[in-house]
Amino acid sequence: MTDQTHARHLDGIYRHQRFIYDLTREYYLLGRDRLIAELVPTPNGSILEIGCGTARNLIQAAGLYPSAKLYGVDLSSMMLRSAAGNIARRGLAHRVRLGFGDATSFDAQELFAIASFDRVFMSYTLSMIPGWQGALRHALGLLAPNGSLHVVDFGACERLPPAFKRGLDAWLQRFSVTPRTALVPELHALARDHACQLNTASPFRGYATYAVLRKSGSLPPGVTRQR
Repeated sequence: MTDQTHARHLDGIYRHQRFIYDLTREYYLLGRDRLIAELVPTPNGSILEIGCGTARNLIQAAGLYPSAKLYGVDLSSMMLRSAAGNIARRGLAHRVRLGFGDATSFDAQELFAIASFDRVFMSYTLSMIPGWQGALRHALGLLAPNGSLHVVDFGACERLPPAFKRGLDAWLQRFSVTPRTALVPELHALARDHACQLNTASPFRGYATYAVLRKSGSLPPGVTRQR
């Protein structure tokens, strides 16, 4: 699927859904608030969300980190329209910048006049990106020294009843969402190949996969280096 084809596909999905997106997703996009709370950028640091949607997460991050510079990129012009409106209504247009681009290949320097970021995060977006492995690699390449990549998405549901997993997958397919069962192995490979520190978890009985890739620096308590 080309970038333009996928962009049109996303706009078709979100043309009307964007008006109720935040209200409805609150109940099943689990782990987003934990991700945002653990970004903890350096003072005056930069935060990029890839697949920013309606800017719900960026707005929350702006409240938690008042000195941070915030950026969001998305391939859906419909979602970016809602994001811009939400940001403006909260008086954050001077702090949050948005750009249109494909997660696997956008040029951050061209979009935002900044080439790397202290924190990059992806919240329930890999499951909607056909080339999700490329999106992860691209995100990792956008990290500044000592930066970290934070990811949350649908997990393997390994500690939930199999019938629940089957029902969830069938329902998500209606929205072109495909849980990435190979996400954790891919993250381990990236950590190994790029000498990163990796922390993964599968909260909510495996409903979600949560991960943090750190380029360098000291590890937080309880995190081990992947070899």
